[in-house]
Amino acid sequence: MSSVLFSNLPNISHWSDRVDLAAAFRWTARLNMHEAVANHFSLAVNDTGTKFLMNPNQMHFARIRASDMLLIDAEDPETLEGPNAPDPTAWGLHGAIHRHCPHARCAMHVHSIFATVLASLEDSRLPPIDQNCATFYDRTVIDEDYGGLAFEEEGERCAALLNDPKKKILIMGNHGVMVIGDTVADTFNRLYYFERAAETYIRALQTGQRLRLIPKDIAEKTAQEVEDYPGQADKHLSELKLILDAEGANYAQ
Repeated sequence: MSSVLFSNLPNISHWSDRVDLAAAFRWTARLNMHEAVANHFSLAVNDTGTKFLMNPNQMHFARIRASDMLLIDAEDPETLEGPNAPDPTAWGLHGAIHRHCPHARCAMHVHSIFATVLASLEDSRLPPIDQNCATFYDRTVIDEDYGGLAFEEEGERCAALLNDPKKKILIMGNHGVMVIGDTVADTFNRLYYFERAAETYIRALQTGQRLRLIPKDIAEKTAQEVEDYPGQADKHLSELKLILDAEGANYAQ
């Protein structure tokens, strides 16, 4: 059923944003990039970025709907006291990001397999060995000080690593990956391609052969060209929603 049919549901704010998030959750589960009922996506909905939508506590990505999203105030210290309180680690990590990183309008955290393998290596850098890897050249931050579950203190520490708007991938050492962006489409597209890039790199390492590195200047040129490429992220998410609609998925309810 088309998401358009649900666009006028009463008393639910930020409807189109909710629909986009729900679609991203569904497709992340389909790609097996989720982790049981853990992991979280969030999207800022006010100018300062401190109010944000996020998935409910311990709901599987594969069944999240637009109307299920929590609306959270990162400045409200009583957030964890309500009946629909978010997961404490999600509050710690995403709340800190939305308080301190206004450029991070959307934040997606997963323990996807290949990004997490990369984060588990002593050297977690992603070298530019193909076009997808080059997309992230000089655009990642590596956290080498994992401090346990992302409760408030750990969340604050991680958020401080995302202070450079150019660097939109946090490789969370011994943990997973955090991807930030301007919109749901922009962030999901980046998450998708980072996982693909990490897979290429890990599989290349498995061959035991020497890697063919793209020169630094070409890697930077490629990354900039991808950033300037018009409309791909929006079209990517739009196509995914059309597939879900054709299948009769209820994500847009």
